[in-house]
Amino acid sequence: MNAINRAVTSFFDLILTPLEAVSDEFALLFVSGVFGVLALWIFKHISWQKGIKATKDKIKGHLIEIRLYQDDLVTVGKAIGKVLFRNLQYLFLNFGPFVPLAIPFALVAAQMVVRYGFEPVPIQQAGVEMLAGDGLTLEIVGDREAIDGLDVVFPDGLAAVSPLARIPRQGRAFVEFIAEQSGEYEIVLKTGGKTIVKTIVAGDEVSVRAMQPERVSSAFEAILWPAEDTLTGTGLEKISFVYPESDLGWLPLSGPLGVLAAFVLASMVVGFIFLKPLGVQI
Repeated sequence: MNAINRAVTSFFDLILTPLEAVSDEFALLFVSGVFGVLALWIFKHISWQKGIKATKDKIKGHLIEIRLYQDDLVTVGKAIGKVLFRNLQYLFLNFGPFVPLAIPFALVAAQMVVRYGFEPVPIQQAGVEMLAGDGLTLEIVGDREAIDGLDVVFPDGLAAVSPLARIPRQGRAFVEFIAEQSGEYEIVLKTGGKTIVKTIVAGDEVSVRAMQPERVSSAFEAILWPAEDTLTGTGLEKISFVYPESDLGWLPLSGPLGVLAAFVLASMVVGFIFLKPLGVQI
């Protein structure tokens, strides 16, 4: 999965560079629209188009039958049963091809989220009196041995404001920290003779292509968080903190949910526009 994510990330680095010269919002909507057209084209070639059209025609025919014989309860009852059956058939014919499309959808949507869904963490002044929770909490989840032997090292520019709290029985550890300077940093975690890093971006004076609040271990989660390799073989399952949500400018929504909503809506709208030109039954 790591190799796939690296390849997809490199591809989007290439195609998004000229689009982002206009604006991030334009890049997001343009890619969403193109994906909608490509998904529609793929759907046309992996679905049974003749079967979908025939099923739709049969549903229309049964609805006309209900209208014409509305005084014949037996005929109307049979026609309603046929409509329900054909609707199930129609849903199956459409749902089946959408299953393989879910994988490219997830890959592209994840790229949009890690690129446009978050802002760098804010800068906080060192030495200022702080209450617990005023900083960022780094949470580490893993097996008991990995947590028991865990050590976390912050680079210059980041600073821990609490001791590392290990809870081996629960497989969790926590440490609170702040960002003192703008930049892209690597938090170093050491356990069991292995060294693992978690990337974090801070401040307003940095330009980074992708940010994600979690580094994960499973292949499924890696589809959702493609910017960093998985934690496979380290004894750790997740390293996470919270990024602020992005402001998507003139788009009405913000943050990762706003990115997903814009991606889905734009791809659906553009796909609907191209339904007839592509000759797709759906």
